[in-house]
Amino acid sequence: MIIIGELINGTRKNPKQAIADKDAGYIADLARRQDEAGATFVDVNPGTTGDAEVSDMQWLVQTAQGVTEKPLSFDSPNVRAIEAAFEAYQGDATPMVNSITLEKEKMDSLLGLVVDTGANVVALAMSDGGMPCAAGDREETAKQLIDKLVEAGVKPERIYLDPIIMPLSTDANVGKYIFQAIAAVKAYCPQCHITCGLSNISYGLPSRKLINRVFLSLCMMAGLDSAIMDPLDEQIMAQLVAADALLGNDEWCMNYITAGRAGKLEG
Repeated sequence: MIIIGELINGTRKNPKQAIADKDAGYIADLARRQDEAGATFVDVNPGTTGDAEVSDMQWLVQTAQGVTEKPLSFDSPNVRAIEAAFEAYQGDATPMVNSITLEKEKMDSLLGLVVDTGANVVALAMSDGGMPCAAGDREETAKQLIDKLVEAGVKPERIYLDPIIMPLSTDANVGKYIFQAIAAVKAYCPQCHITCGLSNISYGLPSRKLINRVFLSLCMMAGLDSAIMDPLDEQIMAQLVAADALLGNDEWCMNYITAGRAGKLEG
């Protein structure tokens, strides 16, 4: 399971303050702890705007890569901030761009950078028609987006298709639509990864972590192999290891056994 650690995000209260104060110790600690907890990528999202977002992104990249060798995920709607992230990045591992969509403006401004850098890319199943709502919308947009990216020269294994997770509280069928979309996209492009912003599903509901944990397992059964999530949540990390074993992704259950010996299944 490919985990994109979500905690360095300027839309969250404490990281927002740390970014404003340039509290390198706080940001570095978040990066290090997510790395040690099992994150494959560490996402950096300034959550700011304009010129501040450009400089804040550079600072986040420099700060995070000072304590982790894990590749970073550059998370911003601002193309200049993404460009600044690449300029500051000195890691050997291929970073990630988060994210591109089928929207013409977004595609025109970002596709060339993704192709030229050979970066991994989160591809949101959204077009100029807006957010996907009805059954079939996600997979149809996703297939078009994958075709566009591959045609431009992006390797399928670098694509992390995000079917866009809407809150279950807004539509009781959302979960079902997402499971169907994941399975359809995985069948269409087996080499592509499927990821998602996991916690969006539980927005507005009580006991959110319970919903997130069950949702993750069901998505993995449908073909999800990545998630943008909190790797410091011990309960969901334990459930992830167990689900991987049950789905046949853990030969001889070695990862499960190793996690158990390390005391990581008690969450």
